[in-house]
Amino acid sequence: MIEKIDADIDNNSVLQLEGPILVLGASGFVGANLFHFLNQFRNDVFAGVPQDKGWRLREIDDSKIVKIDIGNSNSIDESLKRINPKTIFNFIAYGAYSFEEDQNKIYKTNLEATINLINILNELNISAFIHAGSSSEYGLNSNKPLENAECIPNSDYSISKLAITNYINMMGKKFNFPGISLRLYSVYGPLEDESRLMPNLVKLALERKFPSFVNKEVSRDFVYISDVCNAFVTAALKINKDLYGETFNIGSGNKTTIEDLAIISKKLFKIEKDPEFGNMQERKWDLTDWYSNPAKANEILEWKASISIEEGLKKISEWMKSNKYNRKVKKTKENLEKPTKKISAIIACYKDEKSIPIMYKELSSVFKKLKIEYEIIFVNDCSPDQSKELILKISKNDPRVVGINHSRNFGSQMAFVSGMEIAKGDSVVLLDGDLQDPPKIIEKFYEKWEEGYDVVYGVRAKREMKRIVEFQYKMFYKVFSKFSYLDIPRDAGDFSLLDKKVVKVILNFQEKDLFLRGIRAYVGFNQVGVEYFRPERRFGKSTNNFFKNIDWAKKGIFSFSNSPLAFLTASGFILLIISFILIMTFIILRIIYPDIAPEGATTILVSIFTFGALNILAIGIVGEYIGKILIEVKQRPRLIRESIIRNGIIKNEKNIS
Repeated sequence: MIEKIDADIDNNSVLQLEGPILVLGASGFVGANLFHFLNQFRNDVFAGVPQDKGWRLREIDDSKIVKIDIGNSNSIDESLKRINPKTIFNFIAYGAYSFEEDQNKIYKTNLEATINLINILNELNISAFIHAGSSSEYGLNSNKPLENAECIPNSDYSISKLAITNYINMMGKKFNFPGISLRLYSVYGPLEDESRLMPNLVKLALERKFPSFVNKEVSRDFVYISDVCNAFVTAALKINKDLYGETFNIGSGNKTTIEDLAIISKKLFKIEKDPEFGNMQERKWDLTDWYSNPAKANEILEWKASISIEEGLKKISEWMKSNKYNRKVKKTKENLEKPTKKISAIIACYKDEKSIPIMYKELSSVFKKLKIEYEIIFVNDCSPDQSKELILKISKNDPRVVGINHSRNFGSQMAFVSGMEIAKGDSVVLLDGDLQDPPKIIEKFYEKWEEGYDVVYGVRAKREMKRIVEFQYKMFYKVFSKFSYLDIPRDAGDFSLLDKKVVKVILNFQEKDLFLRGIRAYVGFNQVGVEYFRPERRFGKSTNNFFKNIDWAKKGIFSFSNSPLAFLTASGFILLIISFILIMTFIILRIIYPDIAPEGATTILVSIFTFGALNILAIGIVGEYIGKILIEVKQRPRLIRESIIRNGIIKNEKNIS
């Protein structure tokens, strides 16, 4: 059954809104309520969500769901082209909950991504952009402030919300952007997570209990959700050039303390026992006089909150007692406090045209089985086949697929780096595009990651290849581990899962001639290996050969071992001693036996060839190190992206790394 949301507003007013209508952040509490309310009367209302539509929109047809990443210009462009909205309500935000502590995500979502969205919308012919601000923008100045009062933000969240409010004001006044900010106070009502104060209070009150209150003097300005929906619709209808960029307080203007709330609940729900209050010390910004001054909204928008606390609590109790509540809502706080992790799979592709569709299918199956968010990044390292076209086609049908096209072949190591630079996951998985790294092993990687490991790498317990080739690989890893100054796991290639904090560290390495599996060992963190059987390449022939394998060996040895130089030093020292001994022997023999002399040129030729070969070897080894130094000091780009594919759109990319 679709939610029916009551709002004290004329239905004809809703029909007067210019459509289509897009509600961004519609999977959240306030956004979901507004979407359901508008959707009752119009067919051109769409719910914008970042990934999953969530439990609040569970019964909404997918045709009304628009998956949009406001930090991604391609995603915005594609979504806007699809529905061409005229009225946009924006509820996208991160950091309002105490457990949403990722500082970078707060600013990226609330400020950077929202600015990106506004800049794109400013180029379009939209009628209204109504943004959900927060009373936390006032910060410490929370005693019934007017909209032009000084704001003293006290958290990353409040700073980000204030900044975007100011940006909307600037865009409205300077560029005639049709935007309005509504600073919301304590909104409550149906569809709110029951771990929050009001639903939790009602839930316990229905059981004739009280929640655990703290300081009874703490107050809030509670405003019911239907009044808020009313405010957003009214703002969209009233907007004109004189209001572009303006901000309005949306609250009841009433101060309700925790003690008031307890008294009202006791009477309303006929609770016999008295509530208990603790003496917990409130944080300095949790002031008691925390309520709004909605005079500006009352006068200009002709809006006023009409639902009393008693009436609002009754409405919540009716919703919570209904079958749809029992059917739809399970306590979601656990899921919110433990957000779904996201994995970015990065696939280095070169001549893997036939493997790409299979890789996509198998990766998608694994991630869906794990029930986690994911993105799949195919890095086309200037492959001469149809890889680019295939990635484009897959990306068009699945927004979780991203493609990177390099301007030339930079090698698999740079392909992985290129993918890591744009990956948005909490971890990345690195795979070769030839399907020799089985996607199903990611399940084991994920288990280890959940256990707390930061790096999980695949160990090739057995390879499906000729024994002589397998022997060569094993010998390389044994020799390499002996000579390297790092403890690098044997038989471990690039196939691995790296936590985002490890990725961040690795991206700080600016080496041009990168050997990732060595860097992976170098950075440390909590690492573990997972054994697996590595099958033969499914399609085509391997692009590696004997000489390329020699290059790989040199890359690893010269990147993480000084043994060749130490060998030269030791050889030179030993030969110096031998030479000194021979010289002294010839001098003594010459004194004792004046007529002695070597017969023939054999001894001389052998000595010349020995020392000559040693010198050439020494020059060659030193040259390899000098060559690596030369590559680094030239400061040429490590890679050049020709374009990036998102949502089936190729966007030229000037970004180099």
